Amino acid sequence: MSGLQMQAGLPDLAIAEPEFRRICETVRNAAGIVLGPGKRDMVVGRLRRRLRAHGLTDFADYLALVDGPSGKAERVEMINAITTNLTHFFREKHHFDHLGSVVLRTLPPSQKRLRIWSAGCSSGEEPYSIAMVLLDALGEAATLDMRVLATDIDTAMVRRGAEGRYDAARADDVPAPLRMRHTRRLTDGTIEMLPALRDVISFLPLNLLDPWPMRGPFDVIFCRNVMIYFDKDTQRALVDRFADMLQPNGTLYVGHSETLHRTSQRFQHMGETIYRRIA
Repeated sequence: MSGLQMQAGLPDLAIAEPEFRRICETVRNAAGIVLGPGKRDMVVGRLRRRLRAHGLTDFADYLALVDGPSGKAERVEMINAITTNLTHFFREKHHFDHLGSVVLRTLPPSQKRLRIWSAGCSSGEEPYSIAMVLLDALGEAATLDMRVLATDIDTAMVRRGAEGRYDAARADDVPAPLRMRHTRRLTDGTIEMLPALRDVISFLPLNLLDPWPMRGPFDVIFCRNVMIYFDKDTQRALVDRFADMLQPNGTLYVGHSETLHRTSQRFQHMGETIYRRIA
C-alpha cells in the first residue's frame, strides 16, 4: 500500500503504549480528564482525523507536533477531539422542572439579578433549555436582570452553541409550547433559537481547571456529566470552587451518575442529583 493511500484512510493506525500514556498525561494535565487503558481505541478513533489533517501517519510524529514550539493550537484541537459531547435539549428533565417550579418560584421579590452557569455546556442545548425555562417562568419583559453563562473546554462546541442552530429533529425533546415560542424552523431542515432566547446567554470557552474570569456569585450552577471524567481529588477541588462561586442556598445540579457523597460537606442533598449550598 502506498504512503498516499495510508494517509488518506489511515487503516493501519495504531498507538504504542508510551505514546498512549503521553496522550493520557497531556489530556489529564490540560483538562483533568482521566483516560484509562480501556480508552485506547477511543483515543485512536478520535485523533485519527487530527493526524489526517496534518498529513501524518503515526502518533510519534503527532506528539512531536503537539509538544513542539508551535503545538499550542493543536493541543486545543486534541482536547476538543477527546472531549465527549453527548447532550440534548432538556436532558435529565427533572432538573429543569426543579429550576422552574422550585428555584424560580421561591426567588425573593426584592431580588434584582439572577445568574445561572452552565459549566460544560457542550453544543449549547443545556443553556438554551435553561433560558427557555427562565423566559417561560419570568417572561421576556421581566425586570429581573437574568443571564446564563455557558462555558465548555471544547472551543468548537462553544462556537456551535453560540450559533444557535441545530438539526430540527433534535428539537423533539423540547416541550411543544416552548419549541413554538422560542425556535424557528428553517427551510434547510434546521431550527434556530430566536433572538430573545439567545440574548439571555453568553458563551465562553473555559477550562474548569484554569482560573475563572467571572466573579459571580451565581444562583444556580449546572455541571452535569463532567465530573465523572475527573479523579476524586479534582472533583473535590472543583466542587469546593463551585461552592465559593454560589450564593448561600444556591443550587448545584450534577449528572445522573454523579454524587457529592464523600466529595463535599458544603452541600445538602435536596433530591435526585440536586444540591443546595449550606456552607
